[in-house]
Parts: sequence; structure tokens; C-alpha cells
Amino acid sequence: MLWIKALHIIMVVSWFAGLFYLPRLFVNHAEFPEGPVHERLSLMERKLYRFVTPIMWLALLSGTSLVWLEWDMVGDELWFYLKMAIVAFLIIYHFYCGCLVRKFASGGNTRSHVFYRWFNEVPVLALMVVVVLVVVRPF
Repeated sequence: MLWIKALHIIMVVSWFAGLFYLPRLFVNHAEFPEGPVHERLSLMERKLYRFVTPIMWLALLSGTSLVWLEWDMVGDELWFYLKMAIVAFLIIYHFYCGCLVRKFASGGNTRSHVFYRWFNEVPVLALMVVVVLVVVRPF
């Protein structure tokens, strides 16, 4: 089980690295909607999204394995269900980022860099809450 937990932590950290960096690329991309910088940022976004998506699936698979192995410990804990709600939100956020990658590539972005600066903070806040829920277990 410790190997699965180690794999889960590695995959979550890697997934979040992508969730932190991809929206930061959107900030820059919103400032350069066309030209060579646009092309370069579109390429970077597409490659990063394609790289980090399997990592997300590995994080979810390893997390599901941990839940299955430790169900007796977490099955009736409120913090666990709150964490699962945040994970579900992060999965939606991840796939929305994929929609944004395609929108930027086609030149269809209509939002400003200020929007993406705020959008960039969402995974940071989610990570903070999840860490507190898992470590402190306040409920």
C-alpha cells in the first residue's frame, strides 16, 4: 500500500504542476492572440495538456486504489467526501483547460489576461483545501 500511496503523491504533484502551469500559459496567450508567439504558446499548451492528462488518470487510479484498500478508514468521514467533491471539481477544471487549449489554438479566445490570472489561482486554492482536509481532518 505504501507504494501505491507514493505513486499517488507523485502523480498528484505532477498533475498539479500541469494545472499550475497551463493556466499561466493562458495568461500569456491572452496577451498575444496572433503571430509567432501565439503559435508557440498554442504548441506549448497542446503538448502540456497531452502530457498531463495521463498523469491525471494515474493520480485518479492510484487514489481509487487507496480508497478501495482503506475504505473502512475513510468511508464514513466527512473530510473524505469534501475532498472527493474538490477532486471532481478539479477533473472538470482539467477538462475545461483542454477546451481552452483548443479555443486558443483556433483563435477563439475572448477573455483577457486578467481573467486567466484569476483562473490560474483556482488549483492553488483547491490544493490548499485538500491538503488541510487530508492532513488535519477537521470533520
